[in-house]
Amino acid sequence: MASFFDKLRARAEAVDSLLCVGLDPHQSELEEDSAEGAFKFCAKLIEETKDVAAGYKPNAAFFEAYGTPGADALERVLKLIPKDIPIVLDAKRGDIGSTSEAYARAAFETLACDSVTVSPYLGGDACAPFLKDPTKGVWVLCKTSNPGSADLQTMEVAGGKPLYLHVADLCCNTWAKEHNNAGLVVGATDVEALRRVRAELPKVWFLSPGVGAQGGDISAALQAGLSADGFGMLLPISRGISKAADPRTAAEAFRVEINVQRAAKRSKAS
Repeated sequence: MASFFDKLRARAEAVDSLLCVGLDPHQSELEEDSAEGAFKFCAKLIEETKDVAAGYKPNAAFFEAYGTPGADALERVLKLIPKDIPIVLDAKRGDIGSTSEAYARAAFETLACDSVTVSPYLGGDACAPFLKDPTKGVWVLCKTSNPGSADLQTMEVAGGKPLYLHVADLCCNTWAKEHNNAGLVVGATDVEALRRVRAELPKVWFLSPGVGAQGGDISAALQAGLSADGFGMLLPISRGISKAADPRTAAEAFRVEINVQRAAKRSKAS
């Protein structure tokens, strides 16, 4: 059976896109402040972007905020996503072994998502349950897009390298060595981190939030983070699409802009 990253590559090739549409039903953007309002918000985005999206990234928190109806809304949203489009459940899970096992079952079995974001802070045993299934993907937080990421993630560890590089190496070369089913969350807001992690791990996929509302420079981020063949990065964009007058047009514009940079990257590599 194909791995998650095989599925992601196939989808990216099929629609010539590295755009991941974020499904973040912010309360302020909903026509109705309810779980049903969150569902309708996401359903509209999926319908308008499903021909250009390489993936979808529903953020669990916005659904959990509505309690049991929110959980039901998330399940309904997931069922709307075409089967050939990879799903990234943005939940940032991570706990002691038995709890992580339950989180993994929730993400991969109950919700049937293809991949999930995971925190590495508790170590390899906390990530292991998520990495057990070779058909599922795990996006490990490495260098996140928020300003406070520098509080911990850039601290120097043994050998003088920043903690985020140690996490990247440990995750991809040790924890996920058996199935090679881990990617890294490396924010588009830190071009130097993208460059350094890519130099260490030329073929690992990055999930790189931060373009749009967070102010990331899409051109600089892509040139630093893309793999030599113009793949290797999935760019989640939510408000830059959902707040647009025409989400379909905005999504296509992002896809085109990304592809200009992919072509430039391939040209440099040849």
